[in-house]
Amino acid sequence: MTGLLVGRSTELSRLVRVLQSAAEGTAGVALVGGDAGIGKTRLVTELVARARERGFHVLVGQCAELGDSLPYLPLADALRGAEPAVREAAAAHPMLGQLLPGMDSAPAAGLTQQRLFGSLLGLLGDVQPVLFVIEDLHWADRSTRDLLVFLSRMVQAERVCVVGTYRTDDIHRRHPLRAVLAELKRLPTVTGVELGPLASGDMSDYVATLGEVGAQELGLIVSRADGNPFYAEELFAAVAEGDTLPDGLASLLMTRVEVLSEAGQQVLRAAAVAGRRVEDELLRKVAGLPLAEFEEAVREIVSRGLLRIDGYGYTFRHALLQEAVYTDLLPGERTRLHTAFARLLTSPAELAYHHLAGHDLAGALSASVEAGRLAERLGAPAEAHSHYNQALALWERVEGAAELAGESREALAFRGAVAAADSGDKHRAIVELRALPPASEVSERLAYYLYEADDQPGAIAAAQAAVESAPDQPALARALATQARTLIWSSRHHEIEALTERALKTARSCGARDAEVGALLTLATYVEYRGEIARAHELVHTASAEGTGDLAMDLRARFHHARIHFEQGLLAQAAEVADDGIRMAFETGLKWSTYGTDLRFLRFLIHYVAGEWDQAEAVAAGFGSRVGTLPEAVLSSFALFIEVARGLPQVEERLSRLRPFWHDELAAYMSRGLAAEHALWHGDPATALDHVRAVLEPMEDGYATVLRIAATGLWALAELGTTEGADELRARARRSAEAGPTGEPVHLGPEGLAWALRVEAEWHRVHGRLDVELWRQVVEAFDFGFVYEVARARWRLAEALLAAGDREAAQAEWESARETAEKLRAAPLEGALQAFGRRARFSGAAQRAGQGAGQRDGRPGDGGLTAREVEVLRLVAEGLTNREIAERLFIAQKTVSVHVSNILGKLEVATRTQAAAAGRERGLLA
Repeated sequence: MTGLLVGRSTELSRLVRVLQSAAEGTAGVALVGGDAGIGKTRLVTELVARARERGFHVLVGQCAELGDSLPYLPLADALRGAEPAVREAAAAHPMLGQLLPGMDSAPAAGLTQQRLFGSLLGLLGDVQPVLFVIEDLHWADRSTRDLLVFLSRMVQAERVCVVGTYRTDDIHRRHPLRAVLAELKRLPTVTGVELGPLASGDMSDYVATLGEVGAQELGLIVSRADGNPFYAEELFAAVAEGDTLPDGLASLLMTRVEVLSEAGQQVLRAAAVAGRRVEDELLRKVAGLPLAEFEEAVREIVSRGLLRIDGYGYTFRHALLQEAVYTDLLPGERTRLHTAFARLLTSPAELAYHHLAGHDLAGALSASVEAGRLAERLGAPAEAHSHYNQALALWERVEGAAELAGESREALAFRGAVAAADSGDKHRAIVELRALPPASEVSERLAYYLYEADDQPGAIAAAQAAVESAPDQPALARALATQARTLIWSSRHHEIEALTERALKTARSCGARDAEVGALLTLATYVEYRGEIARAHELVHTASAEGTGDLAMDLRARFHHARIHFEQGLLAQAAEVADDGIRMAFETGLKWSTYGTDLRFLRFLIHYVAGEWDQAEAVAAGFGSRVGTLPEAVLSSFALFIEVARGLPQVEERLSRLRPFWHDELAAYMSRGLAAEHALWHGDPATALDHVRAVLEPMEDGYATVLRIAATGLWALAELGTTEGADELRARARRSAEAGPTGEPVHLGPEGLAWALRVEAEWHRVHGRLDVELWRQVVEAFDFGFVYEVARARWRLAEALLAAGDREAAQAEWESARETAEKLRAAPLEGALQAFGRRARFSGAAQRAGQGAGQRDGRPGDGGLTAREVEVLRLVAEGLTNREIAERLFIAQKTVSVHVSNILGKLEVATRTQAAAAGRERGLLA
């Protein structure tokens, strides 16, 4: 569509709204669908122009009809055509840099696809505001589709707009994009824009923009074009050249081709075999014409608007034209041209495509294997699996296949199954592994995937087979480590100690560091469960001491090291280890990997428990509320800890978005458990009790998570003034405190013990007994460092002391709790304490009640700065940029910008230098 934009104001307005929202800090995705030739590219071109006017960086990538042959083609295309500043920023991310010309592949270290996705998210954050356009998604490879889903889910508060286009007439019932579109359009970040045919009046206006045309011809074009602008352009061109108008678009397009000279047609046919775009030198060699004749033919083609000059090559004016020319080729002609391209190309994926189309099966097999290996290195496991499967399909038809592939059929099939698992298709991996001879390597991976698929009996059997068939020490070490992992929560868990000791001895003797770390972590989990905490610390410390070369294993080690510290109340040590793991995740692009995310969850909880609530709130700001999937819902739920405790206004909106996921046990535990507390703070114990009962119903006893929910339920019963159900809540909590999931005695960490005591104290409160000594024990139990829960327990202790007649001690506990609530800005708790203080007529309660929240936000002399703002100010004073501060504090660059703006306003200064000077004057930088 080359003319002016006509008849698309409504659709353009919707896209501009998404773009504007992104400019304002609410990321969005738009999916533009329509039939071929309907004007999708023209509409997006207009959006690109608007984006550049608004200061956006723009990335535009095109999918190709080769489909799964070329992983991440539109991303590579976008990066190659990006502005120098964006290319330079991309080169700083090794996983993205490898997609640029002349850059080496990043070293393999596992989780390649997750690292690439995380690196792209990092790049978009670095260069925001940014518009990323992916055209022709109906041809997208699997990894590009996965990338689109990832971006649609992950971009929330960034100034990022992603736009994809696709042909609706190509999306048949089994098209792989169909399910992706259905999934994406359910996400709150995604806007769907459908382009229908232009109305007759709009079509007349559009044709008029192409040039002068008589009324009769205009009517003919409008009636024949059927609302399709591209078809109208071709009809207009035919009328302008005096051609007869044939029926059908393909026939019309070919009439434009048939008027070319013989040389011109020869060149255009060769270009059609290459695809939508082809380099000049490659086209000249395949066309087989003398240089002068070739150049004259190309000039003719370009002058007629069939090809356009694109860098050092040529692009078909529209994909429909390329398809029409390709379809018109004779079978033998098509085969010979594919063979000619195969002789000249070096890309394994393109070679495989052209060899297969040229009926060179041996060449196709060899190239497919190499293309699969390259896709693995690029982090495109779905494409790797596809290439390996293509090679396996040709195997029996090619003589000497093993020599061409460089490995046996079984080894290639195993590689393909692992690629399927890496792409997220564990079911396919399991099916393919079960079809292979049960070698140790095969059985070990089968056990690993079955365990992750919650088939513990199958996993245990496969792991046993792996151990029994291990051909060498490294294979035995990995099989033993996996076998121990499959037994961790089974009735055979008593075998873990001996298994892991054997695995460690074997791994260390042969240098299998990955197996060693896996065995160490399994053993650490087991001994921690038995209460051998010092030994668990020692084991995870050994596991984390040096890298394995496997990033997933390294992050897993750091997560468990930090987790054990945290669950034993060693908050400073937990923070140090978690920060190290988060730093590794950021540096390797694995911020959004499983353990990268878990480490950030854990760091948030450490901040929360330690009373570092400004930092916790800053981290929670990255847990988006616009959720569309279960993992996003669980992530979002964590933010409720701080939002509920501070009484922030966004609680209701977040809960409303999480409600559709309450069928899941973990999502319900996280969000409904905190929804119960939210209801209690707002004087609605009946709703709180409903939440508690809904959470506990599917939960099994034996898990410490029961304790907190039971305590919340008892709080609700006390507020309702009823004992009904209190005994059952206490009984469930006691069972969970005394026996774990296997039915054996369980070791509770400091927090678990504190919640168990809280249950007992709340049970007595339900029955009208305010037990001073029991509440004092609760305070002492939470005093391992859980600042907020100590304050909440002091509130109840103060009530008990007052009821016992010890007014002086009650006021002391009340004042301590009130000071903590004020420092944390825990508004609901502070309000409850003020109400209690007024009822008790504690000295100072009335005066404190009269103070506004704004008077309590900061400390004397700090200008009202929060703890996080003081932290940012210190880094500003060191001369760090917003980006450097974001990296140092592991927060978003936009969040830093907000903090800096707040600092300037509160200190009443205009520049960063003045802010630093003001901070020194007030003693904030000491």
